[in-house]
Amino acid sequence: MSDAAQPSAAEVRAAAEAVKAALDRHLDAVERRSGQDDPAVYAAFDELAAAAEVYDELLYDTYDEVTPFEIPGSDALPAYGGPEEPSALSVLIRRDYTVAEPQRLLHQAQRIADLDPDAADEAAGGGADAAAVVGTSVHAALGVLFGEFEPDEIASRHKEFGLEEGDSTLWVAAGDDPAEPGEWLSAPFDQADPQRVVCRFDVSAVFDEELGDDDLMEPLDHER
Repeated sequence: MSDAAQPSAAEVRAAAEAVKAALDRHLDAVERRSGQDDPAVYAAFDELAAAAEVYDELLYDTYDEVTPFEIPGSDALPAYGGPEEPSALSVLIRRDYTVAEPQRLLHQAQRIADLDPDAADEAAGGGADAAAVVGTSVHAALGVLFGEFEPDEIASRHKEFGLEEGDSTLWVAAGDDPAEPGEWLSAPFDQADPQRVVCRFDVSAVFDEELGDDDLMEPLDHER
């Protein structure tokens, strides 16, 4: 920031006063809350976070000083807006992997294809040489692997299959009524509504510096 754009001491003081006022409003909302998911509490929380962020930035720009506050990121879930007593649930899972050892993946897929030729036919599109294709094509090998094992088993054995874990997330979303068979299969994730997420669980390497190995699965529900 240039000298001409430096905030004044008065601006920093005003930002501090705004944080104090936001703290009072937040405490008042908490004391008057009507339930666990009271929208007034969420609104007061967001106002407090915004005020603290402004103060933190002005304090640093003016005095090269920081606060002990950790400002929440913008990727937080919105306030829950689903039914109070859900009658149906959807569990949405995403797990990212990289193919760290292609040869190991191809070897494992070939072993599966040798034991179960039908798995090779489905992954490689059939043909007399389907089993051979599986051992030379990463695309076909992945089809064999994920066709043979459940996602949870792949997650627990990913190194054995030449894969390296990336981030993963699991959302438990509330619904009003069970979906009809086949209703959403053509676009399974299009109707994922963050406001209907009851709870979520994230795993990421970004948590490694803050959490121990036993705590990497951090629940991110609607508790602030």
